[in-house]
Amino acid sequence: MKDKKTILFVCTGNSCRSQMAEGFMDFYLSTQTTQYRVLSAGLKPSGVNNNAIKVMKEKNIDISNQTSNHLEDYIYISHEYVITLCDNAKESCPTGLVSKKNIHWSIPDPYVEGETGNTDLSKYRLSRDMINSRIEKLVKIICEEE
Repeated sequence: MKDKKTILFVCTGNSCRSQMAEGFMDFYLSTQTTQYRVLSAGLKPSGVNNNAIKVMKEKNIDISNQTSNHLEDYIYISHEYVITLCDNAKESCPTGLVSKKNIHWSIPDPYVEGETGNTDLSKYRLSRDMINSRIEKLVKIICEEE
């Protein structure tokens, strides 16, 4: 595991967008290459969002066992890719975060403060599908580089 290159997805809470990105990247790379370890972290980790878990299950990807991690846990590791998924994460990333390739995707936050119901998952599906589209393209680039 130590010799693997890392791909780190970062957003504010590490609850929705970065969790979905980690799930998709793990899924796609598991059939393509074993050279990468996929991680996600947040500036203020807040647990994996249940609605993110639900919409990922619609794509047959289970992220329910993923954990919400603090960015500081990965700060002095040299990453192959660091991908920020929100403008706040891009602007607030610490200077100690080392990466060969930095990518920024401005993905809308599907979480609504105080939400308790599961009646409208459309915002989660929109973010999920935007992330999936970008992950598919990035996986092709990664596999071409090998």
